[in-house]
Amino acid sequence: MSKPKVATDWMAGCAGCHMSLLDIDERILQVLELVDLRASPITDLKEADETGVDVGVLEGGINNTANEHQAKLMRSRCKYLVALGDCAVFGGVPAMRNFFTIEETLRRAYIETESTVDGFIPTDPELAVPTRVRAVQEVVPVDLHVPGCPPSADVIFHVLAELAQGRIPELKDENLHWH
Repeated sequence: MSKPKVATDWMAGCAGCHMSLLDIDERILQVLELVDLRASPITDLKEADETGVDVGVLEGGINNTANEHQAKLMRSRCKYLVALGDCAVFGGVPAMRNFFTIEETLRRAYIETESTVDGFIPTDPELAVPTRVRAVQEVVPVDLHVPGCPPSADVIFHVLAELAQGRIPELKDENLHWH
């Protein structure tokens, strides 16, 4: 039997969930015995296979048109989608931007910061267009929500190990709060 294919990606967030994934330390070898890690920000391949993967994992909120595209692409290419971390599950810290207009946040980021000299707001058509920050489930259907900022390495290991063995992970009690 072939190993399930897994792909991960990150959207608007701090990359802490992928750092927590790396914090599973030597257990990553156990995970790699169980799954075929196809694409991830921590590998050379960056997009899920066109032919599809079994499990897609998205970290971060959706805060621009590029994130929206990537979330829809991942959803279309995976059988089972996991929202990993508070930003993906709830919008997290990036969603604090929603208290301001896009124009206010761009002005603050590109013009008003204390370290900016001769700032300007970039308008190249190649750039993603900022949107209101949303949880992944507000853009595409999600099959499993794994909260935490970031989820602990133990929880991530549990989720990946269960999914790799064809089981839906139960996330409650100690399976949600390992440290």
